[in-house]
Amino acid sequence: MKIFLLSAPARFPSRLRMTIIAAIMCLAPSLSHGAEALVVSLNSIPDRVKKQNPDLAAARFRIAEAYGRLRQSGRPSNPELEIGAAHNRDFRERALSIGVARKFPVTNRLILEKAVSLAAVKKAEAEVREVERQLVGESQQVMIKILALRKRKELLVKQSKIAKQLAEYIDAAAKKGEGSILDAGQAKLEAAQFSNEMRRLDAESAALTGTLKPLLGMTVTEALVVSGTLPEVSTPARSTNPDRRPDLQAARYAIKEAEQAAALERANSRDDIEVSITGSVERSEDAPDGYDTEATVGIGVKIPLPLYNKNEGAIEEADARKKRREKEAEALAHNIRHQAAGAHGEMVEWAKLTSEITDTLLPLAQQQADLADQAFRNGQGNLQAYLRTREQLLKLASSRLDAVREFHLARIRYQSSLAR
Repeated sequence: MKIFLLSAPARFPSRLRMTIIAAIMCLAPSLSHGAEALVVSLNSIPDRVKKQNPDLAAARFRIAEAYGRLRQSGRPSNPELEIGAAHNRDFRERALSIGVARKFPVTNRLILEKAVSLAAVKKAEAEVREVERQLVGESQQVMIKILALRKRKELLVKQSKIAKQLAEYIDAAAKKGEGSILDAGQAKLEAAQFSNEMRRLDAESAALTGTLKPLLGMTVTEALVVSGTLPEVSTPARSTNPDRRPDLQAARYAIKEAEQAAALERANSRDDIEVSITGSVERSEDAPDGYDTEATVGIGVKIPLPLYNKNEGAIEEADARKKRREKEAEALAHNIRHQAAGAHGEMVEWAKLTSEITDTLLPLAQQQADLADQAFRNGQGNLQAYLRTREQLLKLASSRLDAVREFHLARIRYQSSLAR
């Protein structure tokens, strides 16, 4: 069995190292011989996605494509070689001409072509960073859900242990004639329900693991070990500055590309001029003196006249495209600000709820549960009241866990919305 750690073990705190080792030891019996396990944590996910995600690897070829267009753009047209030959019926008179022609732009068209391609390269780089941002955010959200399920299972394990102890206590009391057989059966049923719930959580965790593995670029045969726990609830400072978002940067490069493209269309309204140099040799009969050979050299210029086609439609289209991209960039920045503000506001509310449950409701519920337990064991209460207080305590603990999970999901959305 091979285990891959995403960060150096020396950097892990001792408690985290022990958690990872324990997770590996628990997983080891279920791994077949030769299987590979990947240990990931919430902080190691971005590096893994950057290096191994196949969708991101495919997206990077956009940059290579853009660089290829950049190298090709702005090049002058190749010269043309013209060869002509003529002769009479008996081949006594004949002529041979050779010419070279080349087109020259009368505008800065070649420079503008290069500028358009350079802006496209910058846009492609930003688009790849945007793919990376989305993949990292999606992976971290799945990771948060897995960690929350693990925490919920730990909570159920604790409650199941208490329920089993209660069932054993009631069963022993019923056998002595000091308790109800019905209460003993009810307590056993309550303990069994926790086991069923834990199996359901295992199924959900397996589904989330199946979602996370392809995001991390893992093979089907590799096993995934999730390390760490949910971080503490700590609300970051509020910001709505969208300038670091890669998709907004790509939109702004698209505006520059459209500006250069519009200028290029205006430059294309003037066709290139053509300059040619021609040399010819002709042998003809000059009666009655015989045959004479004559050589000539000529220079020609072709100047297109912009009478019918001035490229007006393409210019109009390029101007409209530039305005559209400007509006798209404005709308995107507007939406990013709202995404960040909404996610931060959601974080604040979940943090308040977590604090209220932790500081007020849970201690009160725990006190009531302890009193109900003491009263039941002293014969001063009934089983239903005791179970009801335990159920309330479990619901509050689950509600706190849900609030912590939703806080961190909102935090990831907030950080991802600002590309932090």
